[in-house]
Amino acid sequence: MEGLVFDIRRFSTHDGDGIRTTVFLKGCPLRCRWCQNPEGLAPKRRPLWFADRCIRCRSCTKDLNNVSSAQPPALEWKQDTLYLNSNTADETDWEGIMKSCPTRALRWDSRSITVEALMAELERDAVFYRNGGGITLSGGEPLFQADFSIAVLRAAGERGFNTAIETSLFAEAAVVDRIIPLAGTIFADCKVLDDAAHHAATGQSNRMILENLRTLLRGEHPERVVVRTPLIPGYTATEKNIAAIGRHISALYPEVRYELLNYNPLAAGKYPLVGMEYCFEENPKRFSPEAMERFSDIARRNGIKNLIPAGGSHV
Repeated sequence: MEGLVFDIRRFSTHDGDGIRTTVFLKGCPLRCRWCQNPEGLAPKRRPLWFADRCIRCRSCTKDLNNVSSAQPPALEWKQDTLYLNSNTADETDWEGIMKSCPTRALRWDSRSITVEALMAELERDAVFYRNGGGITLSGGEPLFQADFSIAVLRAAGERGFNTAIETSLFAEAAVVDRIIPLAGTIFADCKVLDDAAHHAATGQSNRMILENLRTLLRGEHPERVVVRTPLIPGYTATEKNIAAIGRHISALYPEVRYELLNYNPLAAGKYPLVGMEYCFEENPKRFSPEAMERFSDIARRNGIKNLIPAGGSHV
């Protein structure tokens, strides 16, 4: 079994207890307008151009022949900017093009890897897992590659590794039921409670998400669940939204653990890389400690008893 992985981040301290290795899996059914990992959205491998590594030697286009003259060029220079038509990925010799680049400015956005090969990489970090650390699956949306995620969590558990998963819960109930026994901690996003607002912000209804969240918080191990809300200016970071989420999840499980994630402005720099536009013309700053405390107070006043201290950002 193989999966598509677009990043492996070591020595993480915000994706679960202890020191962790976070594996980012490709593909996501949501299209959150503020997505922090736009390179992880598409379910297929895509070529990327890293402008800061490029010396504009144009070796990549010297010997490029298109499959058909009617087809758009796979690569095209416009002044000093290289434009990639990733829709030609199946027909174009991207491997050859990438090898022609002397600075590795052209690379794939992800790699295919077997469960066994991934576990071999993770085992190199096992020494850091001794004091409560472990592995965390993130994305994209790890449940988008459900069979691969389940196989990785099972293999990690067999090796005695602590496991966690970060998920939007936008998946069929049967998939969530298979994940529950394998993940020591489930970080479940609850971005926007109002269904119409959620659809406008993410492209999907939240009905399936809230039903899965109910299953988790009314199930046998609600203490293993951490509900998270990424604080996005104008979208999720409103008093009305935080209050509604607080009331909803505390009614499902009064001792629910809840975490407010500060806005991460670094995502904006990724969007040109994947040919997408960010939702903000002027990128907001992180919320101040005072603002984070105001959001925390709203959550407490609306039923949240176990609020995880602010510190991490949505990544």
